[in-house]
Amino acid sequence: MKNYKLITAFVIISVLGVLTVNAQTETKIGGFLAYGTEIENIGIGVNAEFPIMDKLTIAPSFIYYLPKEEGFIKVNWFEFNANANYYFMDEENISVYGIGGLNYSSVKVSYDGDNSFLGENYSSSDGRIGLNLGAGANFNIGSKIEPFAELKYVIIDGGQLVIAAGVKYKL
Repeated sequence: MKNYKLITAFVIISVLGVLTVNAQTETKIGGFLAYGTEIENIGIGVNAEFPIMDKLTIAPSFIYYLPKEEGFIKVNWFEFNANANYYFMDEENISVYGIGGLNYSSVKVSYDGDNSFLGENYSSSDGRIGLNLGAGANFNIGSKIEPFAELKYVIIDGGQLVIAAGVKYKL
């Protein structure tokens, strides 16, 4: 029984050692501007990238879309993303990656005004979970600041194409 525990511990340590040796070494944080086709508005976002294996990073992000007003109706929309980025091309000046992950979108619609059907004020919100599929590219300009661009499709009720561009800072 002691040999079983020793072999298991050895295998776990070996696997962790291999993952650590092959892992990318740069954690990145950044900010960006995005455009969502469903809300038809610009958003402001923050993101990060945490390397976990060679060519694979965990990439959480948050986007807050600017409030949109259509007459007496106001729409607020934000989204959280938990993505994995797989780097399939890593050249000197450009790195291209595929995006896959989960999306949580929250939409709030409010009405401020006098209407016999809706009353004076009305508000409703909805949270939806979807999937992200897309691609992105980092552009190495020789500094700790790295411009990037992404295009992803959120598979959710109605769907939304999100185009984003910004900068990441290498820690």
